[in-house]
Amino acid sequence: MAILTMIGQLLLALTILVGLHEFGHFIFARIFGIRVNKFYIFFDFLFPLPNVLNFALWKKKSGDTEYGLGWFPLGGYVDIAGMIDETKDASQLSSTPEPHEFRSKPAWQRLFVMLGGIIVNIILGILIFWGVKFYWGEEYHSRAEVNKLGYYAHPLAKEIGIKTGDKIIKVNGEDYESAGEVRAALMQENTNFTIERNGQQKEIPVPNDLIDKVASKVPFIDPILPFKVGEIAKGMPAEAAGLKAGDKIVKIDSTPIVCFQDFQAAIKKQSGKKVDLLVERGGQTVKVSPIVTEEGTIGFNSVFTLNTNKRSLSFGESFIIGAKDALSVIPNQIQGFGRIFKGHISAGNAVSGPVGLAQMYGKSWDWERFWGLTGLLSMGLAFMNALPIPALDGGHVLVLLYEMITRRKPSEKFMERTQQAGTFILLTLMVLVLFNDTFKALFK
Repeated sequence: MAILTMIGQLLLALTILVGLHEFGHFIFARIFGIRVNKFYIFFDFLFPLPNVLNFALWKKKSGDTEYGLGWFPLGGYVDIAGMIDETKDASQLSSTPEPHEFRSKPAWQRLFVMLGGIIVNIILGILIFWGVKFYWGEEYHSRAEVNKLGYYAHPLAKEIGIKTGDKIIKVNGEDYESAGEVRAALMQENTNFTIERNGQQKEIPVPNDLIDKVASKVPFIDPILPFKVGEIAKGMPAEAAGLKAGDKIVKIDSTPIVCFQDFQAAIKKQSGKKVDLLVERGGQTVKVSPIVTEEGTIGFNSVFTLNTNKRSLSFGESFIIGAKDALSVIPNQIQGFGRIFKGHISAGNAVSGPVGLAQMYGKSWDWERFWGLTGLLSMGLAFMNALPIPALDGGHVLVLLYEMITRRKPSEKFMERTQQAGTFILLTLMVLVLFNDTFKALFK
């Protein structure tokens, strides 16, 4: 069921993102009087082979356009009359251009048609971020609240000199508002934390290649999270041992427990074993002795007692903050690519495909997480499509800009060859990403 939930969320997100991206191309084509033969969400063929396994799950003809839902769920397309794309080659465009065809229109109109998907994805991303901020508001752990107890240092943080209980006072010499900004700072180069320990301040430089380990899901630092036992799972060891909601776990065997991270680290070492938990309950100390599962759990939800800051945003405030957050995705993507080329982070850790994305959506359906991630993907899709790679929108835009500057139109044969080269590049990248995704899911 959990796997189906992850797949369902990913497919819904892709349907929204791909459908509206292709609608961007479609609407600009129609504005300029260009015929659109097909509008498909997902491919009705085995991409990138347009003549293999041609069938649709659903299709309907309306006017000049056939609308459909393909069976191959990794993309989608619009078949624009007179344009070389993944569905046709130069031999199909050997006749004299018709007035309703893409190739007969001025370069500036063709440019808007190619930018249409990117434009719509940016607008969609801003609208989603706006809606999320307006409906759910902002929730975060403030610097002041976190620094009451400090940060929990995982082994990776200890390697660079951070200790559990350290208070992060500044990031790169600047004040910050929320704990999320500390993690976000790792995306920047030459990051520096100013920490306070035992009343004294100290500078901790962050190595540029540390982001690669963090991206591979190695824990770094978190706010120290005091907690109590929440809902007890039926039929699990916690219930059998008599653990109750509201209990505060203070010791596992001889190991003191101060925070949730302490509990996690200690309980995982006892997989398959019986442990003695010392808990505080109603002013008394009680001992319970559950058997830890092989997965390192005993079966209860945690209730964190660290105060969370939450504020509602007005319609206008949510738009300003949402648009700012949405548009910040693009420079962050550029910065991320820059760090890949500099060797600070490996491409395998930086890039996720369908498997990784499905895992990000999670095993349970959470609408706030769903829309937040979908908005992020919409901005990411806009950025990726803008890359000057043949077969992507950015590749077509580059050729059109060349045509507008030189006033020389590339031949249909040249366009066919670049489309083929781009399709080969994209197919190769898709295979590598799928392999990387599968490898990480199985072995990391």
